[in-house]
Amino acid sequence: METLQPQLIYEQERNKPLPDKFHAFIQQQLLFLIKLAYRDRFEVLPELNILFGEEKNVPDLALFEKGQLDLTYNETNIAEIPVGAIEILSGQQPIQELVIKLERYLNAGVKSYWLVVPDLRSIYVYHHRNDSNIFGSNDVLVDEVLGIELEL
Repeated sequence: METLQPQLIYEQERNKPLPDKFHAFIQQQLLFLIKLAYRDRFEVLPELNILFGEEKNVPDLALFEKGQLDLTYNETNIAEIPVGAIEILSGQQPIQELVIKLERYLNAGVKSYWLVVPDLRSIYVYHHRNDSNIFGSNDVLVDEVLGIELEL
């Protein structure tokens, strides 16, 4: 019987590639910045299994309004749809994978989808499939739908 490498197990379980150092750093920074500035408005959860019907999705960061999640018991897969989802492009990951997720998330009811492209030092903020605002590393990211402003 063939033994799967830990990287392959991770990728199969989450349907996405193993994060690299830049990915981890950006994920940590965004979680910290959002939590610091908006802790009274949002819960920011990393790598959470979210079900859209029977389909499992694992955004890098999911934003939920305070009180949206029932935190009285634990579960591995949740059905609550986040108000925001953040995906960070990993080193060898095709960008098309995250564009497909954009449509999937917006169709499920996610109000705001951020696509972080580290090599371009950019964050694309989507509220509709063909309409994004682009923010660079020296900009102030403004997400009008979620009411978020972050100095990048």
